[in-house]
Amino acid sequence: MFDTTADGLHAREAVLRDRIAELERQKAAAAAQQALATAEWDAVRRQIEAESGVPAARRGRGMASEVALARRDSPSKGDQHLGFAKALVKDMPHTLAALEAGVLSEWRATIIVRESACLTVEDRRRLDHRLCADPAALDGLGNKRIAADAKSIAYELDPQAVVDRAVKAPQDRTVSIRPAPESMTYVTALLPMAQGVSVYASLKREADINPDGRSRGQTMADTLVERVTGRPADVPVPVTVNVVLSDEALLAGADAAATVEDYGPVPAEVARQMISDAIDEQGRVALRRLYAAPDSGALIAMESRSRAFPRGLARFIRLRDRTCRTPYCDASIRHIDHARPHTRQGPTSARNGRGCCEHCNYVKEQPGWQVRTVFDPGGRHVAEHTTPTGATYRSIAPPIAGGLRILTRDVHVVTIHRAA
Repeated sequence: MFDTTADGLHAREAVLRDRIAELERQKAAAAAQQALATAEWDAVRRQIEAESGVPAARRGRGMASEVALARRDSPSKGDQHLGFAKALVKDMPHTLAALEAGVLSEWRATIIVRESACLTVEDRRRLDHRLCADPAALDGLGNKRIAADAKSIAYELDPQAVVDRAVKAPQDRTVSIRPAPESMTYVTALLPMAQGVSVYASLKREADINPDGRSRGQTMADTLVERVTGRPADVPVPVTVNVVLSDEALLAGADAAATVEDYGPVPAEVARQMISDAIDEQGRVALRRLYAAPDSGALIAMESRSRAFPRGLARFIRLRDRTCRTPYCDASIRHIDHARPHTRQGPTSARNGRGCCEHCNYVKEQPGWQVRTVFDPGGRHVAEHTTPTGATYRSIAPPIAGGLRILTRDVHVVTIHRAA
C-alpha cells in the first residue's frame, strides 16, 4: 500500500515517472547489448565459414534471417538489425555509447546510422563524433531534428555521396498494402520526392475545387481511386479478390470471420456484401468445394507426381498458408517450395509444400538450414525451421474455412465444407 494523501499521491507520481524513465534507459541499453551481440555473432559465423573454406563473397549468408528469428521479427527487419549492429559497433562508437547510456533510443540511433550509410568509413566516424561525442547536445532532440542534423553533416562531409544516393533512391519506388482497422487498408506508395509531392498536391487541389459535402480526406481518397482505376470510386473494379469463408457464413448467415487474401480477417457480413455487390453487377457464379478437417479447419492434403507444383495444388497451398510460412515473416507468398527438396526425394504434396517469400526460399538453401513439415493431431500443417546453430522455430498454418474469388462481372465462389 502507498500513502493516499495528496502529498503521498504526488510522491507516487514521481516514483512512477522515474520508473518509466529508467525502463526507457534500460530498453536503450538492452538495444546496445543486442547490437554488440549481433555484430559478434556475425564475426564468429564468418570466422567459422572462413575456416571451412567458404568463399569470402558467400560468408554470412542467412545471418540476417537468423537474427530476425532470434528477435521474433521479420527477415526484412533482420537485415536492418544486422546492418545497424555492424555499422554501430565497427564505425560509430559515440552513437553506441549514447545508446548504451539511454541518451538515444534505438530508433534515433538507427536514424543516425541510416543517414551515414552513404559515407566512407572515415566520414561516418567523423559524423559520429560531431553528432554524438557530446551526449548533452542530444538532449531534447526529436526524430526529425536528429535526421536533419545527420543529413546536414553527411552532406557537408561528402556532398557527392549524398547526391549519388539520392539519384539511386528512385530505383526503390514501390507500392505496398497493409491492413487497417474496420475493414480498411493502407495503400502506400514510395515515390521520388517530386512525384510524391505533385501527387499529393493534385489530390489536395481536387478537394479544394469540389466542396460537395465530402470531407477533404474523403475527396482525396475517392479521387485517388478514380484516377488509378479509371472508374468512379463507388463502381466495383474488375480485379480478382480471394476471400476465405465457410459455406455456413456464405449461405446460412453465420458470423464466422472471413479472410481476404493480402489483407486479413473481415466480418462475414462484409464478405457477403462483396459477393452481393458483384452479383448485382449481373455476375456469373460458379461453386467449387474443398474440404477441411472438422476440428482444426485444416485443408485436406493434395499430392502430385510432378516436380513443380501444379496450379491447383499451388492454389491450395496459398489458401492454406496465406503468407510466408517462415516464423514472423508476413510477406506475401511468391514461391511454392518443397520443404524437403525434390532432389532429396521430397514429394510434391500439400504436406511437403509451403508458401514462402522469395527471400526466405533462398535463405533455406544456405548450408545448415533445414525445414521439416508435419501434420499435428488436429490436422494442422506445421513447418519447423532449424537454423545453422540448431535453434528450431515453428509456424502453424492458420485455420481456414474456405475461399471465394470475386470479379466484378464474373464471380467464382469456393467454399470449404467440413469433412466427416
